[in-house]
Amino acid sequence: MAIVKLTREMAEQALRETDWAWLDAQSDEEIARNVADDPDAPKLLTEAGTISAFAKTIREGLGLSQEQFAVRFKIPIGTLRDWEQGRAKPDGAAMAYLRVIAARAEMVAAVLGG
Repeated sequence: MAIVKLTREMAEQALRETDWAWLDAQSDEEIARNVADDPDAPKLLTEAGTISAFAKTIREGLGLSQEQFAVRFKIPIGTLRDWEQGRAKPDGAAMAYLRVIAARAEMVAAVLGG
């Protein structure tokens, strides 16, 4: 089996091409059935798993270690580790901050002096 590296551009293209209205219309049961019927689909994540994957994906996409990410974006290292390991979840403001970092990391780092 070949290993394919997913680039940021590939992920962004997939997000642009996703039919979000169709997905939003799916019930939880329909989603679970679609995943179960697709042998290539990964298992469904819990809310905590989704959030931890989100935080880790942003950090790894920037090519930063946990320590580097925490320093650059002024997030306590223990908080970041808790988010990534699913022990805690970011509140609404922290999720918004992670989304801004994902969209404009260099700008955020510049504003913070990092």
